[in-house]
Amino acid sequence: MKKIKNIPEFDRPREKMEQKGAKALSNLELLAVLLSSGVKGKDVFEVAKDILSLVQNDFDNISLEKLKNIEGVGLAKACQIMAAIEFSKRFLIKEGVKIKNAEDVAKLTEELKDKKQEYFLSLTLDGASNLIQKRTVFIGTLNHSIVHPREVFADAISDRAAGIIFVHNHPSGDVAPSKQDIDLTIRLIEAGKIVGIEVIDHIIVSRNGHFSFQAEGLLSKE
Repeated sequence: MKKIKNIPEFDRPREKMEQKGAKALSNLELLAVLLSSGVKGKDVFEVAKDILSLVQNDFDNISLEKLKNIEGVGLAKACQIMAAIEFSKRFLIKEGVKIKNAEDVAKLTEELKDKKQEYFLSLTLDGASNLIQKRTVFIGTLNHSIVHPREVFADAISDRAAGIIFVHNHPSGDVAPSKQDIDLTIRLIEAGKIVGIEVIDHIIVSRNGHFSFQAEGLLSKE
């Protein structure tokens, strides 16, 4: 039986996670971290490979019983995996959040209204306008040169998003867009066209309300 501690250090997923973060790990390595060890005649990565095959082929119907049927996965390990899946569903997967208008976006970003610094967020959407993910892209004074389109769209491409909405706050309380806000929006629209992701709106929020580029017809000023 091969435990993670018996694997050469440069191959150990825990050490890799510590040095590079969880995102650097492959699906197989993430499962190996959860499992910790294999069984006699079957090392941890071989067990992880069998679990990964089940997850990829039948994720919606995964269960304790199906996991326990895999050689090397007893009740304890099956429970660990099911707990990790359920935890992710509850806290990370946004189900049933549909974005229909600027008001929906304002509600989702209410935490920005009282911020003392400017926050720049992206909301990625699928083709049915369902929220995929909300991310903080940048914190600080926004300008044309600091917010790079390649960084803004990298996660959207990874999400396979059909559209994206940008949101930032004005701590001053004035929601009117500045020239820099307008220039940045034009730049992001052009970048969206190149990568095939539609910029649906750019919304400015403050304690006094919100401003929608789309509602004001400013998205067409390219």
